[in-house]
Amino acid sequence: MSLLGSTDTVSSRARRRWSRPFQVFVWMMFDFANTSFSVIIVTVAYSLYFTTVVTGGSPGSDFLWGVAFSISMLITASISPILGAVADHSAGKKRFLLAFTLLCIASTSLLYFVTPGMVVAGMALLILGNIGFEAGLVFYDSFLPEITTPRSYGRVSGYGFAAGYLGSFAILLLSYPFLKGEFAVANLPSVRFSFVLSAIFFFVFSAPLFLVLHDTKKSVLRTESYLRIGIKRVRETVSHLRRYRNVANFLASFFVYIDGVNTVIVFSSIFARRTLHFSLVEILMFFVTVQSTAILGSVLFGILADHYGQKRTLTATLLLWIAVVTLAFFTEDKTTFYIVGFMAGAAIGSCQSTSRSLMSRIVPTAKRTEFFGYYSFFGKSSAILGPLVFGALSSLWNERVGVLSIGIFFIAGLLLLRRVKDEPYVEEAGAASSPGL
Repeated sequence: MSLLGSTDTVSSRARRRWSRPFQVFVWMMFDFANTSFSVIIVTVAYSLYFTTVVTGGSPGSDFLWGVAFSISMLITASISPILGAVADHSAGKKRFLLAFTLLCIASTSLLYFVTPGMVVAGMALLILGNIGFEAGLVFYDSFLPEITTPRSYGRVSGYGFAAGYLGSFAILLLSYPFLKGEFAVANLPSVRFSFVLSAIFFFVFSAPLFLVLHDTKKSVLRTESYLRIGIKRVRETVSHLRRYRNVANFLASFFVYIDGVNTVIVFSSIFARRTLHFSLVEILMFFVTVQSTAILGSVLFGILADHYGQKRTLTATLLLWIAVVTLAFFTEDKTTFYIVGFMAGAAIGSCQSTSRSLMSRIVPTAKRTEFFGYYSFFGKSSAILGPLVFGALSSLWNERVGVLSIGIFFIAGLLLLRRVKDEPYVEEAGAASSPGL
């Protein structure tokens, strides 16, 4: 069987062969797989390896980490809307997802060769890996409306994130033998091997998606390059933005609050180690235990979103985030930080899941992948600012000042969310004849 499935016949045959529940399961497995990168590389192991070993623990290491992450987000943000528009036109979502997945896996594997002092190489591979990870999500997220019904967006999205947190739990346990020796010189090869293990994990458990799910192919006579087609469709969408005002309102809110979430993910282990003096093993155990509330949060809030609405659920989640940031600022001991972690786990599981399901609900069907490109664009472009602000503040003062700044993003996002209507997009009369650029 072809990994990509290139014809209508193959696609229809695959849909008859694979049941809807199995397609949902396979889609969830990609969430299970890709969190190995976000946990081991972005959050726990490589973030500490880079700021402690590669940079030698220099005062500006937080800032360098934030710069690398922000550059990767800037590049991803720049290409996401174009990629989404092109994928909608050609129905080639899976091709793009495969290409970016392989980019992430290859870059992650090469981190094994980053040794002390290789700051530029360490930043460059992080940038490439994160571009692959984040850009791939544009196409992965856009599969959601194709494998389930609008009524089940919330719970299926929640199940996906729950699978992701199970994947986090699994990769943390698998990595423990290689990381328990911490950053002793003799153990550094083992620490670097955990990066390779993360890449292998991503490769193995993402493979079923490419074997089972298929795009809905359509024959389109193409007289222009994909780049020109993508740019033209993005311009058309922007010129008709008044037709998608509710989506625009949501994206404005999402732009702000997801910046806070991304910054928490990028700097949480660094805060634990430098401010509360957690060892690497303690950080591993902390994240293993936090996964339980993340799983419960993504599933429980996903079900609540289907029953009470995505907007109400998202509002409750942002209030929980504000409480998390406030408590973290005042935390002085490890026990209290565990409480903060449990709350943050539930909040992050709910926030990511509910945001994705709300976006699926309110976007126009014909421009689904393109709008998920915008969804990615706003999420990634916002993440340019948060890590830079946190890195700069923690380098100038300390991590506590950086934590306090995160709360501003959640408060502003909550206020902007009030303008969003939790209802499906309805084409306005005469909208189709509106002139484009």
